[in-house]
Amino acid sequence: MKPFVPERAYFEPDALNYPLGQELYEKLQSMSVPITMTSSHNRITGITGKNAWECYQKAKRTLAVGVRRSLDFQSCKPSAHFQLPLNTGCPSMCEYCYLMTTLGKKPYLRVYVNIEDVLNKAAAYIRERAPEITIFEGAATSDPIPTEYLTGLLKQTIEFFGRQPLGRFRFVTKHVQVDTLLAVNHSGHTRFRFTLNAASVIKKYEHLTPPLAERVAAAAQVAQAGYPLGFIIAPVFYFPEWESEYNDLLKLLAKELPTAAQPITFEFITHRFTKRAKNNILELFSNTALPLDETVRQFKFGQFGYGKYLYAKEQRGEMERFLRRQTAVYFPDAQIDYFI
Repeated sequence: MKPFVPERAYFEPDALNYPLGQELYEKLQSMSVPITMTSSHNRITGITGKNAWECYQKAKRTLAVGVRRSLDFQSCKPSAHFQLPLNTGCPSMCEYCYLMTTLGKKPYLRVYVNIEDVLNKAAAYIRERAPEITIFEGAATSDPIPTEYLTGLLKQTIEFFGRQPLGRFRFVTKHVQVDTLLAVNHSGHTRFRFTLNAASVIKKYEHLTPPLAERVAAAAQVAQAGYPLGFIIAPVFYFPEWESEYNDLLKLLAKELPTAAQPITFEFITHRFTKRAKNNILELFSNTALPLDETVRQFKFGQFGYGKYLYAKEQRGEMERFLRRQTAVYFPDAQIDYFI
């Protein structure tokens, strides 16, 4: 896939007071990206279109550059202790995206230029929890790889955590532009994870994402660079061929990955949706084949106060038993962090 290049950019004036903000401004100018000043990266009003789909497409090609004001990090269960806010959003168009709930129908991308403030706050959290290790998640509301070639935020963050005896960093991506991160001094303190799915799921629902084979090849590069490696298999769908397709996925990984220095981790998340996400999905992807029938789902409140529709308990149990068993077949030393 070609790198993400924004079609338009918005800058907070304060962002230009930071070295990264000035650098981004000059880079985008040299790329002939139109730039507009805005009072807040949280209120971009210039994304308009004839309908919701057109607005959505434009938002996915819009970059807002701002200063992260709130430095109180949110919790990030079960993945980590805290979210680490580097950026927000993703240029891909996955129909089931969980950010449909939080970012709505105009999910433009945001990057934060006050990286020193963010990392200083992370250091404070680490000191507060010492002597325990503190884990930070860098992709709770984003895929940070597509904008990395512009910002270098991941590189700087990985280097920072490489110097933290009690700090660990983890992030996840569906994208494959990993070259600039392979030689970074990570000290084994950053777990580099990839989101994968059955090949048919990627083809049907994950628009503007690299195919499975490219993601696996990028994961192999990351493993060779000595990073701790992990995979999020999500969302796991229950469909007629689900067992054979998810088995094929694990089999492919076992074939293509080099021997890892540390145990590979797996995180499994079954498909779920909120009422708001369903409404947004149906408006944006009117012909979607996603299974969104609430009557065959189990309703459960989540950690952020809104309810989700999950597969029935019996189906989730069947999926968990199968995937745990097959993971043990292909990766006997792997660690399954959770299955939800």
